[in-house]
Amino acid sequence: MSLFNCAAKDLTRERIKTPSAYIALGELKGGIDPAGADEHWKTARTALNRIHEAFAKRKLKPHTFFIGAAIEAKMATEIWEMLKRSNLENAANLTDEDQIASVTSWLCSL
Repeated sequence: MSLFNCAAKDLTRERIKTPSAYIALGELKGGIDPAGADEHWKTARTALNRIHEAFAKRKLKPHTFFIGAAIEAKMATEIWEMLKRSNLENAANLTDEDQIASVTSWLCSL
């Protein structure tokens, strides 16, 4: 998921190629099978790390977040640690209305 610093009508290919246009980037994993949750998290974590590395090369740090429908205990611990270290700025369980309201409010405030 990407949040850009522009109106939808102004979102062009050129804007997408402009790193400073990105406000926030996140991973949304909607699978509800707990057995596959860890694999979804590994994929998301890798993508989030790539985001940090790519933008750091340009001395930029867009906000990052994770939203998942199936979050297992080990994942939750890793997510919490990333939040504490500011490697991730927000996270939510897709099946928890309060958490989705919170992350939505946060995104709207950026």
